[in-house]
Amino acid sequence: MAVDLLDVVRADRAPGDLAAYFAETGERRYTGRRFDAFADGGDQPAVRDVITPEDLLAVQALSAVIPAETMFALLDGELGRQMTELLARVPTDLELGTRDARKQVGNQSAVSEAWSLLRDRPDVGFVRAGKLIARKRPHLIPVYDRVIRCLYGRPQQVWLRLHDRLAGDGARLRGELAALRTRAELPPRLSLLRVLDVVLWMSHHEEHREQDCPGFGTISLDWVHSAEE
Repeated sequence: MAVDLLDVVRADRAPGDLAAYFAETGERRYTGRRFDAFADGGDQPAVRDVITPEDLLAVQALSAVIPAETMFALLDGELGRQMTELLARVPTDLELGTRDARKQVGNQSAVSEAWSLLRDRPDVGFVRAGKLIARKRPHLIPVYDRVIRCLYGRPQQVWLRLHDRLAGDGARLRGELAALRTRAELPPRLSLLRVLDVVLWMSHHEEHREQDCPGFGTISLDWVHSAEE
């Protein structure tokens, strides 16, 4: 049976993994540590609805390089204007797992349309598209790559299912993520979604493989009753 997300967040290794990922010193430094806060973040009032060069640099820190033609279209073309129009309809202060968030991440939502617009560009795909959207709305949209998808077992409608998991069970998972962020001595502005992403990624990225991965489907997006509950 798949492990519940609560068990991953409560694991003994979780605070150390989280702190190590964001550490500015040490034997190994993860470039992704700069994704969220680089240039003060992508959701600041002055830039919240505009794809900027800083956003494109930030996603590179997560090994997501936007192809040149798409980059030009985002910075100085019709694609950028379409993205601005869609992002303007998506609140920056809404957190996944809280009231009113579910309708903002459904299939007909503005943020879903923005993601699809990016995903369908040549050589972009779901990973790059998702990381760029997560940069603009870090509290609503999770970073989601092949490592995390593997752990979840390649589910459909990830945003909706993660919202329901965060909202359910008395929002206990959200509380545990906030407590973990505090234990790792990270700033409150770091989104709970990013805390979850990093903990999951750190637990699996070294052993992950694209075919016949031992971690495939080992973590459930749905609440799993534990014997300790």
